[in-house]
Amino acid sequence: MHNSSWDNLRYVLSVIEAGSVSAAARDLGVNHATVLRRIAAFETQYGGVVFDKNANGYRLMEGKDTFVQAVREVESSVLTVERLMQGTNPTLSGVVRISSTDSICQYLLPDVLETLKEDSPQLEIELLSNNLHLNFARMEADLFVRPAMTLPEDMIAESVNQLIFRAYGTSENLDRWFGLKGPLAKSAAAEWMSENIPRAALGSGSDSFVVLSRMAQRGTGIAILPSFVGESIPNLKHLPSKMPDIAVPIWVGSHQDLRDIPRIRAVKRALVEHLSAES
Repeated sequence: MHNSSWDNLRYVLSVIEAGSVSAAARDLGVNHATVLRRIAAFETQYGGVVFDKNANGYRLMEGKDTFVQAVREVESSVLTVERLMQGTNPTLSGVVRISSTDSICQYLLPDVLETLKEDSPQLEIELLSNNLHLNFARMEADLFVRPAMTLPEDMIAESVNQLIFRAYGTSENLDRWFGLKGPLAKSAAAEWMSENIPRAALGSGSDSFVVLSRMAQRGTGIAILPSFVGESIPNLKHLPSKMPDIAVPIWVGSHQDLRDIPRIRAVKRALVEHLSAES
């Protein structure tokens, strides 16, 4: 398949999976017109129509299930080739993208990244701060540093430390709790809250532990925070009477196809050593 063919097919698949041209454009980081042009080029090249185009947008035509399956297989094969070919470069140079949560990015990773830059100045480290889990099969990131109870089977990772969730506030007298929203609603801390904190005691919330720590600073509620965040805020106190410690493993890893790429292996080793030494 020619590069231009795969490029156009990428846009077709993005519209199928995102559900609309606008959503696909956002996912791909391009404008609406570019997506339409790429789809038109694909349909012209292969002499067939993929989408029913009407006032409500682009909708996949009926009977295209086999086509969609084939497109996904092509995408999987192309991305596998790209991941494997990255391993042919033996030098510690190039870009390494690390995905982690906003709190880990702000509190745990800056020091190790500065050390990496000093040791290997040709490396370019990109830190992707996001509480959502990125799609490693699509190479949205090379390495991850994530707290999780379990990981997908195709991820190769090491547990380097534990993230400890604790209750923090300005006073033991507080009885209002800040909620965990968005991706944080699936965390072990949120599971404990759902089982132990009545809805009537829940106030406003956030999808970021960094934001929650600032909310708790105002003295109007209790926030569940990673201990390394809570302990760094001067006027916040650990409130052990409010909840027990909850420990979640912190993992450093990558997709299995990336494990032998020298620059990724080197950065992973540095992350493991640094985070394992954190108290």
